[in-house]
Amino acid sequence: MGNTIYARAATEKTIYDFTVKDIDDKDVPLSTFKGKVLLIVNVASRCGLTTSNYTELSRVYEKYKNQGLEILAFPCNQFGAQEPGSNPEIKQFACTRFKAEFPIFDKVDVNGPNTAPVYQFLKSSAGGFLGDLVKWNFEKFLVDKNGKVVERYPPTTSPLQIEKDIQKLLAA
Repeated sequence: MGNTIYARAATEKTIYDFTVKDIDDKDVPLSTFKGKVLLIVNVASRCGLTTSNYTELSRVYEKYKNQGLEILAFPCNQFGAQEPGSNPEIKQFACTRFKAEFPIFDKVDVNGPNTAPVYQFLKSSAGGFLGDLVKWNFEKFLVDKNGKVVERYPPTTSPLQIEKDIQKLLAA
């Protein structure tokens, strides 16, 4: 009986089990972020929430990056086609207009049959209000230093409202 518990624990996935493509099409094993607190966000350039979210994400990142926070941004065009650009266009937009210094990844699907594996993991780890579906641009997943999803926030939650939760995980 004890063996099954160990077997289950040994096979339990974390965010570190995934490799994703960055915006420049390079493979990035998420294990490179081991020991960091992660805020994972699906982003879009043409959403009503874009300016406030990118601005606040950059502010939070600036404040906590040296304490062990990483923000991982995944562009997604599934909500109102609000991220229609190519990867170079998305990178130019985020880095020029918002001076985003946090990592931006390849455009992905967060819902439906082509959901990126990392988003399948995030959603199954933290079911949302609407079941497993990501509701809109800028939904946020907070991941602890052990690669486990600890919280999920709706798109309308400001990154600044998440600061206390980030501080708690950084202190842990």
